Amino acid sequence: MKIGIVGTGYVGSTAAYSLALQGVCSELVLVDQNQALAQAHVMDILHATPFAHPISIHHGSFADLVGCSLVILAAGVNQLPGETRMALLQRNAAVFAEIVPQVAQYAHDAILLVATNPLDVMTQVAVKLSQFPAERVLGTGTVLDTARFRTLLSQLYGVASASIHAYVVGEHGDSEVLLWSSATIAGIPLQEFSSACDKTLTPAIQEQIDHDVRRAAYHIINGKGATYYGIGAALARLSRCILYDERAILTTCTVMPVVEGISEVALSLPHVIGRTGIQSTLHPILNPQEKMALRKSAEIIKNHLNTIGY
Repeated sequence: MKIGIVGTGYVGSTAAYSLALQGVCSELVLVDQNQALAQAHVMDILHATPFAHPISIHHGSFADLVGCSLVILAAGVNQLPGETRMALLQRNAAVFAEIVPQVAQYAHDAILLVATNPLDVMTQVAVKLSQFPAERVLGTGTVLDTARFRTLLSQLYGVASASIHAYVVGEHGDSEVLLWSSATIAGIPLQEFSSACDKTLTPAIQEQIDHDVRRAAYHIINGKGATYYGIGAALARLSRCILYDERAILTTCTVMPVVEGISEVALSLPHVIGRTGIQSTLHPILNPQEKMALRKSAEIIKNHLNTIGY
């Protein structure tokens, strides 16, 4: 199985490394306008394969994406310290206008997986430019935000994050919504689990976790300039889920017909993910505050879409 990655900066190269180490695909092609950079990543990752899985990896042009089952779109300009994801919009929309039609031309049967920020807007831009069905164009969405939420709950309660079911929906960004009302550990609601293990889940603790999830990317960018390990691992997880038709439920981003009264907007909800992309959408039960927050998140994304005519 063949995967293409367009854009080999921090995110694209880390995704390539994660895919190679995990043996997700048999062939990997890296495409970047800086061919020397793409070639250097190919050599470096290839030298790691004797310690992991055999894989054919090479760099190339858009024409080399022919036959890809999946193409990861990681091209774009970097988010600067203090810069919001939405501030990237105009610059990265211009990048996608150049690359997405070429990807669609050569990888016309592929699933497109968007990693470029602002994620939700760029996913909708990719749908428009590729003219692919919406279910075949998905963004990483709040998969990483959900992982951050579960990690912090794991640390709070001292249980493995795999035993925690808690989701983040809406925008991958400042208006994302942590679904506290439906969060469970081993099927037990958080408040009841807290009582059972003699812990207190106060509003102050919830507010701190909410802040830490929502602001995680900014802290990382301020410290080292970019985020790439978490999202690289998320891209490898999503790639495996798609290529192997796992039908796992993940909070990816896709264009939805309507969300809380807002029509044709790309944002994250729990979806069943498989070989054809988005196979079905799950609509979690929200309390009134979460419903209002999700609508506000959808409105924010829609307003930014309108500014660039998408």
